[in-house]
Amino acid sequence: MKLQGGRIEAFVARPDPKIRAVLVYGPDAGLVRERAERLVRTVVDDPQDPFRVADLTPDDLKADPARLTDEAAALSLTGGRRVVRLRDAADTVAPRLKSFLEDGKGEALIILQAGDLPKTSALRKLCEGADDAAALPCYADEGAGLETLVRDVLRAAGLSASSDAMGFLLSHLGSDRQLIRSELDKLVLYKGGQGEVTLADAAACIGDTAALGLDDLCYAVADGDNATAQRILDRLYREGTNPVGVLRTLQRHFQRLHLAVGAVEAGKSPDQAVSGLRPPVFFKVADRFKGQMRRWTVPLIGQALDLLLEAEIDCKSTGLPAEEMCARALMQVARAAGARR
Repeated sequence: MKLQGGRIEAFVARPDPKIRAVLVYGPDAGLVRERAERLVRTVVDDPQDPFRVADLTPDDLKADPARLTDEAAALSLTGGRRVVRLRDAADTVAPRLKSFLEDGKGEALIILQAGDLPKTSALRKLCEGADDAAALPCYADEGAGLETLVRDVLRAAGLSASSDAMGFLLSHLGSDRQLIRSELDKLVLYKGGQGEVTLADAAACIGDTAALGLDDLCYAVADGDNATAQRILDRLYREGTNPVGVLRTLQRHFQRLHLAVGAVEAGKSPDQAVSGLRPPVFFKVADRFKGQMRRWTVPLIGQALDLLLEAEIDCKSTGLPAEEMCARALMQVARAAGARR
């Protein structure tokens, strides 16, 4: 069954009991996660209940091809319907899902989370064409859809938005549903009660980080802009970015700084040092990179690289929260840069 438009929200709020599998897919990863979580809660009160919720990954199915159907057919020790949730689903799972639907055994609800699947996708075709399965596309909120979402969230908190504030929010919130809600929650908390959200309120809470990524994080850290770095890092974490990947990207940035600063100390001009880097520095941030070259010395860059490498090792070996260790390392490096501004 293929769902579109207003039928999607109605289904997510109250799924058809005859549906045994739901494919939630699309480019808006935040909306995919949100709808999948809401579907889980229509079956169980606690999504973390190990007796009624089975969380699977493609690696689990690779190790045990029958795991999906086995989990779907299993009975809960505490009673009640079970949920089998498969993250990062791909076309390779289509034959197994088809067997489950044809077999008819098991009462569990299978929820499959996937990225942006093309129309030719076998998994998408299966769920759209089956009477006991459903396919829910998740596309980015934009235009009237985004404005409706913003107004609904603010209205629920007893708030409204001025026209200037609404314009600012629509241009700065990005397109990921989960991130949008997180940013709006911060705004609601900031206002702390009923009233109107002004442009100043929106600007104070919603940073222009919607389109910022790892490269922007690197420049913020090396600039010593700790506040911006933390905002970007928080957004990257909510998007599922791995802390080790963050640390390695920072290491590459400082390695390039090391090469450029070393070239200047060897007698080259800053322009010559920057032009000699491969891949080349993007022209829009070339002046910013040169500013970092003036701020950082070779010994200081070496210390920053040691700190970032140590943080990566700790993330892999200590068992402590990797996100926190990564954030602490970035804060230390940014503070060192800020002290030299």
